[in-house]
Amino acid sequence: MKIKQLNGSILLVLIVIFNTMIVNAQSKAKSNQRFEPLFNGKNWDGWHLKLRNGDAEMVKKVFAIEDGVVHVFKHMPDSLNLNTGENATHGLFYTNKTYSKYILRFEYKWGRKITNNFDRWQYDAGVYYHVSDDKVWPTGIEYQIRYNHLTNTNHTGDLIRPKGAGYDWFSTKDGKHFLAPNDGGIPKDKSNWIHLATPTKNYNALNDTWNTCEIIVMGGEYTIHKLNGDIVNMAFNLTPEEGIIGFQSETAEIYYRDIEIKEFESSIPNYMVLL
Repeated sequence: MKIKQLNGSILLVLIVIFNTMIVNAQSKAKSNQRFEPLFNGKNWDGWHLKLRNGDAEMVKKVFAIEDGVVHVFKHMPDSLNLNTGENATHGLFYTNKTYSKYILRFEYKWGRKITNNFDRWQYDAGVYYHVSDDKVWPTGIEYQIRYNHLTNTNHTGDLIRPKGAGYDWFSTKDGKHFLAPNDGGIPKDKSNWIHLATPTKNYNALNDTWNTCEIIVMGGEYTIHKLNGDIVNMAFNLTPEEGIIGFQSETAEIYYRDIEIKEFESSIPNYMVLL
């Protein structure tokens, strides 16, 4: 009996050591991988542009490149078609390549111009990923970028799930905001299309200061939304599991810069990301 117990103990120790070696190897592989520029800061190589109205000339004015930065609505007048319902300059600049497992990192800040349906969605933009088409608006999952100046509320990091996309999401007991399952989050009804991020004061609104965002997504396993280093939202069991990536023009002038990506051949366990 003692010999069996000893053998069992040795086996358990070996399993722990083996698992630790795997985690350390994964961590090392992760740290050795480098972010690569997704946008070269000079031209639209590797991207294509779309507007709701399909205007091939106007889209070049909506998405301007200056000093390595994408300046959305640079060449458009302030308050163009404001609150008319036309929303002609809703659009995205999309990657040509499909991605599945990666960390996407970028920075944004707000300008002053407003347009389109600003009355309903104040200072609104976003990033779509796992996009299966390149429509306006597409099928995919959205990292919402938004600031409601009327209530002084940050919405950057919210999850938006349009028709055709799916995921599992966990919330506070009142169902209002994200709460991780290991912190007591409960499964939320899948019928909702928007899922609010954890409230935070760690953001920049109309102060001409950049925010840093990360989308950590591992195929269909999970996605993590980060804002200025803080995890503000998560979802699991994603569909689609891969797709192109698109950055929005919507209701306000916005700047995007330092758009870069780190791809992975195999998934990183989410507990490693949360460390």
